[in-house]
Amino acid sequence: MGGYVPDDIMIGMIKDRLRQPDCTRGFILDGFPRTVPQAEALDVLMQELGRSFDRVLYLRVDLNELLRRLSGRLVCPLCQRTYPPGTEKCKADATALVQREDDKQEAVQPRIEIYLKKTIPVLDHYRSGDLVSEIDGRGTIDDISRQVLDAIGQNGQVRQ
Repeated sequence: MGGYVPDDIMIGMIKDRLRQPDCTRGFILDGFPRTVPQAEALDVLMQELGRSFDRVLYLRVDLNELLRRLSGRLVCPLCQRTYPPGTEKCKADATALVQREDDKQEAVQPRIEIYLKKTIPVLDHYRSGDLVSEIDGRGTIDDISRQVLDAIGQNGQVRQ
């Protein structure tokens, strides 16, 4: 399982990755930055690399729904694929699914509180550059995918 990675190491990892040839046409960061200082360090890195962000996507979900989704999430103990509540077996290997300790409601609630305190301000940081597109995180995967593609442009060209 993952653990804490210091900001300078994370920025170094991202720097190394963004220098790879397959990132020249674009890239997606998921789950980073999580704090304003991380966002500021990332901005410095992007400037160093002569790059900029086209769009920051915020998948907005009601807090009660977020708590329900996260605390109901199941995982395959063999392949680590995650599944929504109500799924019984892994589609890849038919193993019975389990709930991770850090996905139980008593563990999820504090994570959401930390998210609200530290991560939501990152949106304000990027809103100042008019980069944030809010996506309604309710609905089907197809609905949400359509909103994401609309925000970034179906052909990869960012829509303003």
